[in-house]
Amino acid sequence: MKKIRKAVIPVAGMGTRFLPVTKSVPKEMLPIVDIPTIDYIVDEAVASGIEEILFITSPYKKALEDHFDISFELESRLEQSNKIKELEMVKAIPEKCKFFYIRQGEPLGSGHAINLARSFVGDEPFVVMYGDDVMYYKDKEPVLKQLIDVYEKYDANVIGVQEVNWDLVHKYGIIKYSDEETLKIDTIIEKPKLEEAPSNSAGLGRYIVKPTIFDILTDLKAGAGNEIQFTDAMKELMTKEDFYACKFDGEYFDVGSKIGYLKANINYALDREDLRKEMLAYMKERIK
Repeated sequence: MKKIRKAVIPVAGMGTRFLPVTKSVPKEMLPIVDIPTIDYIVDEAVASGIEEILFITSPYKKALEDHFDISFELESRLEQSNKIKELEMVKAIPEKCKFFYIRQGEPLGSGHAINLARSFVGDEPFVVMYGDDVMYYKDKEPVLKQLIDVYEKYDANVIGVQEVNWDLVHKYGIIKYSDEETLKIDTIIEKPKLEEAPSNSAGLGRYIVKPTIFDILTDLKAGAGNEIQFTDAMKELMTKEDFYACKFDGEYFDVGSKIGYLKANINYALDREDLRKEMLAYMKERIK
């Protein structure tokens, strides 16, 4: 069994739901309190043992690349100003992991984006994490590490899932189990009607897949939205290889939606000792 060392994070989307700010700022760089969204995802990966991260970017994501690069001028100015705490913070960012980048020239879907990672991945199993999905796991094992534990148990592909309200199953890829005790997956049904949903277990932005997925992605036809969908590739791979669900312990925030983004900000603000008291007082005053 090969160790999970690499993560692929597609970040090429234009973030149109957050216009006008995303006209000039990548949505992944929007802050949750005072930390860019993408940092929470990278930190989860690093805390789970990931050594190398590939971002699938676009020409509009230079700020993200700059964020994980060394900034000599900024570091020099902070040092001259004796802002040691800030200097250490800035210097630590590019040291988190080995970062790599490749541009998705055309917006042809998640499957097309991930297929660009083939040479980066090689013959290793790898992680896919979406930049819209932030996992809160304070005092728990990182969510991705929970998936890796399942991979190491079964030597199989893994999908991170949580149970959602039944009236929301039409918004997600829903898991059909072949064995509900081991959580072995039979297939995944994308955005089913309530009466067609085989469960309320939804796949939520964390995946471990073997490199055989690339053979499928290379020949995969366009699906929903006339785009090549990663979910369609996993669904086909499920007919050939085992997949297991990991019902992870943690709180999921869809920061690609405005409500999800606001919830994440409130959650992380309340988690901060320097902000919690004033934040609670304001919230109590505001909702009177």
